[in-house]
Amino acid sequence: MWDRPDALNGISNTLFAATFVLVGYAALHFAMRLPIFPLREVRITHALGHVTAAQIEAAVAREVNGNFFTLDLERARTGFEKLPWVRKVNVRRQWPDRLDVSLEEHVPLGRWHADALVNTYGEVFGGAFDGTPARELPLFVGPPGSAREIAIQYAYFSRSLATLRLAPVQVQVSPRRAWQVRLSSGTTLQLGREHVEARLDRFVAAYERTVGRLQRRLNYVDLRYPNGFAVGIPELAREQTDKPLARKTPRSTG
Repeated sequence: MWDRPDALNGISNTLFAATFVLVGYAALHFAMRLPIFPLREVRITHALGHVTAAQIEAAVAREVNGNFFTLDLERARTGFEKLPWVRKVNVRRQWPDRLDVSLEEHVPLGRWHADALVNTYGEVFGGAFDGTPARELPLFVGPPGSAREIAIQYAYFSRSLATLRLAPVQVQVSPRRAWQVRLSSGTTLQLGREHVEARLDRFVAAYERTVGRLQRRLNYVDLRYPNGFAVGIPELAREQTDKPLARKTPRSTG
């Protein structure tokens, strides 16, 4: 090989090129870490309703480290997603010295049991509710993992009952998949485990000519019957209890 100048020249050129690349990479790496590329601005690109300026500032101080080139975008994104009410985050460098942060907040749909909320995607999240009073949100109750299914059914129940000017204020599903809906009127609809939507549709269709004419407060409407439904009327039960018994007058035989 030593007596082949062309081969030696080729090896020399290759080594020179490799050395040039390594030196260039080292210079670029060093330059990126110089204070000449600082991040001067973090811009939130969407209006926020629940996340506060103080929370944003704390996240920036904690997670946004480095200059324009060395900032760990994944770490920054994960840090912002830890904030209460934040559902999704997108972060992007904007030349020459800005970080754009897009925060998507949870939109509350209902309360989950007594200590959490459910968003419009059926996801459970924690957060202090500082908008509409929490008691005005419907209550969702169910076994773990059922929040999304309840959110879907709640949407259907709301649309169906709106024609009667009624609204579901509580939707509950049991571990055995039996559904109950408490209405704004105080009545509880017992829908059972099967044909839930069909049973509700039957109730809505028959309401005006049946339950709507009773002019009574109803405790419950049991829709689990195949060809009708039963109602619980507390005033009627009380009237039956309070009604005096008729006394029989003994007849004289003499």
